[in-house]
Amino acid sequence: MEKGKGVMGGRRWAVDLTDYSTTPSSRDIPDPPGFSRASLDQDDSTLSRQKKDAEANWKAQKAWEVAQTPFKNLLMMGFMMWMAGSTVHLFSIGITFSALWQPISALQGVGKVFEPYKDSKVDLLGPKLLFIALNLGGLALGVWKLNTLGLLPTHASDWVSSLPPAQEVEYSGGGIPLL
Repeated sequence: MEKGKGVMGGRRWAVDLTDYSTTPSSRDIPDPPGFSRASLDQDDSTLSRQKKDAEANWKAQKAWEVAQTPFKNLLMMGFMMWMAGSTVHLFSIGITFSALWQPISALQGVGKVFEPYKDSKVDLLGPKLLFIALNLGGLALGVWKLNTLGLLPTHASDWVSSLPPAQEVEYSGGGIPLL
């Protein structure tokens, strides 16, 4: 035998499983009373259908779990904003912009988040809408914090520089010229 050549010619670790014996195989023995191979084939199709249904149910359940994850983020971010206080300093601004950035980036990637759960039997509209609504709630929480910090221009005094100067109603003059 040559080096590197196995029993089967070119493949070194191949095994031939074909039965060349003359003894009767299990295919030649008749089925026992009450046993039918057709019922096994039907059971296989039922099992495969049940597996597909179970997989679809699992995907739907996981999609709802993924859709609810922004709620946990909302609670954590709300607590962090409360701990940051209502004064303008580096920590509160960082927390606020993080609260704005996370929902925006999550909303941009909705399709990627639910890609593993895409199936013809799984309806992803409900989980996607919940995911979007919770992220919009997180965005609203960030905007509320901006308003609490006074960083949103919501008062008339914030727009004074863009207002035209007031018209003079009366003019007074007089006095004694010194020269």
